[in-house]
Amino acid sequence: MLKEVIATRYITPLREGGSLPGLVEGDDFAPYVMKFSGAGQGRKTLVAEVVVGELARRLGFRVPRLVTLDLDPVLGLGEPDQQVQELLKSSGGANLGMDFLSGALGFDPLAFTVSAEEAGRIVWFDALVNNVDRSWRNPNLLMWHGDLWLIDHGATMIWHHNWPGAETSAARPYDAADHALARFAPDLATAAADLAPQVTEELLAEVTAEIPDAWLTGEPGFDTPDDLRRAYAAPLLARAAVIHERIKRDQ
Repeated sequence: MLKEVIATRYITPLREGGSLPGLVEGDDFAPYVMKFSGAGQGRKTLVAEVVVGELARRLGFRVPRLVTLDLDPVLGLGEPDQQVQELLKSSGGANLGMDFLSGALGFDPLAFTVSAEEAGRIVWFDALVNNVDRSWRNPNLLMWHGDLWLIDHGATMIWHHNWPGAETSAARPYDAADHALARFAPDLATAAADLAPQVTEELLAEVTAEIPDAWLTGEPGFDTPDDLRRAYAAPLLARAAVIHERIKRDQ
């Protein structure tokens, strides 16, 4: 399971994100970017962050370390911004935290160069998880200490917002025409040959086991959190073998 940290101080909102994440300090004295269970799509966004972030880490991508952040709504009492205060009040309990990469720069495809191999791996992975939020307009990539880091995966696996139609949704092609790394001639064939065999039932079971039960309970159509964990794994396992053939790169 993810490391459990208690949020001890709310520092400031990070207004770059649509869900209004915040910078907080944990009881381990480390700074974290907190994503709130009471924001936007709520816990489904947090589940997507965990599944995709932890899968990315196991496949060798650089992603900030994830933790669960236990939030006492009392931390919002001194917040002058009413929107932020309401968000804190509605997000008591387990939230998601990720390491704050201090000094990181937002990726600009016109300012940085990415190899065809690395671009191919990232585009392939985004196709696997159906990441619709890695365009040149909003890359959700950071340059930190000279390396490329992947962040913000809450808008992935859109099929989990409609489980009855998940199989049909997950079978659709991935449009990479506007991908932030499209201009670097992504080597998808090499990426698929390396990464697809690693996405196994066992690996996905390990990844989905990281999701806190509290974010999985009460989902219509599922009796237990483990039933829902298997539902998250199934489309990814099916897509891994074929998604490289379904990536559209033409405008």
